[in-house]
Amino acid sequence: MNAIEYILAGMLAAATPFLLAALGEMVAERAGVINLGVEGMMALGASLAFIIVHNGGGHVLAFLAAAVASVALSLVFAFVALGFRANQVATGLAIGIFGQGLSALFGKAYESMTVKALPKLEIPWISDLAVIGGLFRQDIIVWLTLAATLAIGIAFSSSKVGLILRAVGENPKAARAIGYPVIAIRVAAIAFGGAMAGFAGAYASTVYTPLWADGMIAGRGWIAIALVVFGTWLTGRIFLGACLFGAVSLMGLAAQTTGIAIPSQLLSSLPYLVTILALGVISSNRRLLKLNSIASLGETFER
Repeated sequence: MNAIEYILAGMLAAATPFLLAALGEMVAERAGVINLGVEGMMALGASLAFIIVHNGGGHVLAFLAAAVASVALSLVFAFVALGFRANQVATGLAIGIFGQGLSALFGKAYESMTVKALPKLEIPWISDLAVIGGLFRQDIIVWLTLAATLAIGIAFSSSKVGLILRAVGENPKAARAIGYPVIAIRVAAIAFGGAMAGFAGAYASTVYTPLWADGMIAGRGWIAIALVVFGTWLTGRIFLGACLFGAVSLMGLAAQTTGIAIPSQLLSSLPYLVTILALGVISSNRRLLKLNSIASLGETFER
């Protein structure tokens, strides 16, 4: 398998943690709430999911437990940020640090242990194609994530739920005036984002890299938040951005197999360098950002 085939085969799996977390954050931001605690929620979900799988609980239970724990953490954020009208940025940072601390505490006894990952599912004939065949050999979580991406995109473009979320994010006072419970809708959006972050963490620790190491989320939550801006709050662009970052994260390993003399530290920093570059390029286009940005994002709603 050459470098291109290797990157194509692993791109979707590498993109899945980014995509899951970014989709959840996008829903929260569409409702007008910015949650910077995604990294901590992913870390908490990753540790609990790994512990459950390691102790024989199975992946279904592990993913559910990760989602429940991350939702609980997200509700703490909602309680402080919406209930007490605290600054959303500061609250999110505090929740993120708290989640990472809990993750380190729970996972301490499982350091360097491994679990069995999920098997790959193949599409007959197509998976055997040269070069691109690896794209169609993925585990069930990747396929479910692609289906969720499509469903969320359709929901925002042509469903009442998507329209309500967008209305709450754009003009919460007007949404309140016509009878929509703004706070309740925002809490639901935050909880959905927490669940998706939990799924992302669980996938990272039990499927994509089925071993436990403290700090294994390694900034994926921050990249997911950046992806929302990179994708200008549009599902399709977020998907493409996740694929880009997934491919970039594999380039370091691919380069090492070809014998290219590049320091490993530089290769491992590639996703973060691309994040900075991408945000710089997107931010320079003020017209594009203004076209799709959320008017009340991060603002306190006074009932």
